[in-house]
Amino acid sequence: MGRLAVEQLAAGYVEGIDILTDITLRVEPGTITGVIGPNGAGKSTLLKTIFGFLHPKRGRISLDGRDISAMAPHEIKRLGISYVPQGANIFPQLTVEENLLLGAWVIRSDKARVADRLERAYAAFPRLRERQHRRATMLSGGEAKMLSLAKELVTEPTLLLVDEPSAGLAPRIVEQVYARLLEVRGQGVTILLVDQNINKAVQVSDYLYMLERGQVRREGPRRDFADQLREIVRDALLGA
Repeated sequence: MGRLAVEQLAAGYVEGIDILTDITLRVEPGTITGVIGPNGAGKSTLLKTIFGFLHPKRGRISLDGRDISAMAPHEIKRLGISYVPQGANIFPQLTVEENLLLGAWVIRSDKARVADRLERAYAAFPRLRERQHRRATMLSGGEAKMLSLAKELVTEPTLLLVDEPSAGLAPRIVEQVYARLLEVRGQGVTILLVDQNINKAVQVSDYLYMLERGQVRREGPRRDFADQLREIVRDALLGA
């Protein structure tokens, strides 16, 4: 299903210093939920905590009612959660296709299924098909981002965590990345999206949360954010 619940979450990297102080949010199945806010608000820390790179100091994280707060990333991955970090999450010395095959490792015994997943990835990102035998070190920044996303999608996750999908990308590539996110949402994948591109986040998200200083400052459906977009952009950029 992919229903995520975060309740009164506190987390940080150093003892005694909390980046997240009291976060409560919900991600409903089959939706895109956007998280926006100024730099340092705790957006990326939230995703790392959900995926198990950090463990909460307080609070609870659950997936479809199951507490995952103390699980390691590999255990969370097995439950159907995938994570696309801000940087390129690929194996640079391997080819594009080898990266995708590693992404499909859990279904490697089903050759037909693997082939279908790869074909879907190439259909979504034709640029990757053109470069399927090229080492990842030879890819542009945009192509590496496409590969990072495609590598996670071949696992067919129920919940996809995406951190800053448009960071440093040309506008044409940005459009392709967001189109792919909308496409997989249409296929039933639940998405939690952290984004500095507020306009795009508001366009594609069904529901949004705005973080500031480790707490939820405002939340609501897309229309609430769209109606106050100028004020929200100012607050998110300045932390005002």
